[in-house]
Amino acid sequence: MEKQIIPIFFSIDDNYAPYFKIALKSIMENSNPNNEYRIYVLYSNMSEKTIDGIKEILKENFICEFVDMNPHLQEISDKLFTRDYYSKTTYYRLFIPNMFQQYDKAIYVDADIAVNSDIANFYNQDIGTNLLGAIPDESVQIVDEFIVYVEKYLGIKHENYFNAGVIVMNLKELRNFNFEEKFLSLLGQIKFPVAQDQDYLNVICKDKIKYLPLSWNKQPFKKEGYSLDNINLVHYNLSFKPWHYDNIEYQELFHRFANEINLTDFIKSNIDNYTDENKKKDALCGENLRKMAYDFSEVEDTFAKLLENGKITI
Repeated sequence: MEKQIIPIFFSIDDNYAPYFKIALKSIMENSNPNNEYRIYVLYSNMSEKTIDGIKEILKENFICEFVDMNPHLQEISDKLFTRDYYSKTTYYRLFIPNMFQQYDKAIYVDADIAVNSDIANFYNQDIGTNLLGAIPDESVQIVDEFIVYVEKYLGIKHENYFNAGVIVMNLKELRNFNFEEKFLSLLGQIKFPVAQDQDYLNVICKDKIKYLPLSWNKQPFKKEGYSLDNINLVHYNLSFKPWHYDNIEYQELFHRFANEINLTDFIKSNIDNYTDENKKKDALCGENLRKMAYDFSEVEDTFAKLLENGKITI
């Protein structure tokens, strides 16, 4: 029986490598030995020591390739806006369709995750001819300022605004759609400081999304009917990091895999040394982000109006 090939993309740097290893361990432990999992790590700053440390934990049916993004982004790097704890690695997923034309379909996953079932089942979700398979962003659904921002400023129903950290990518359709060309054109017309690349994905791919079950991108918020018994993937997004705090919902899944690759002491040290000043900074980032979302929703020339009036084109 021919093995199914599952292409999975991550974007990380040296700083995120330990948490990526935990995510990778969770994927490997839940994998099907009859599949071949091809991991692609998109990076701009990674040492040989880090790369070797990742390779040494790979299972037999896992192949990991490291792709330096610097040459590809040389001409536009200065145009990629970032804020707070984000880096330009967050944009790398936007270039996957054109860079990897050998694939018609792939998964992109952020490194701040832990999976609880075979990720091949996520890859095998039927998304038809849609550009992406994605899950509505749970953090947006529960914060009033974010709801107002995506509806008034972006012109997207808040229940349709998806999180870009866990997506199935229809690479063939994205190429046919000229996605990268559309992104670069829009990048030259407007900046989205609230959610950066995620906003670009949402406005460009609007109405071409297959919405998938929340269990594939469950953020660490309590929600009736959800427990680790029926969650496929936990996404420790925003500042909800179980390597900074010791009270994160569903953190036991993360710590289980950290322990399996001997990172428990490292994680505990991170938590113990995460200062009150660090925590205040996290809280301030959250406050500033909500304020920024509200302020943008109050401007006269919202993105939605500029698009409707033909002053911006996609």
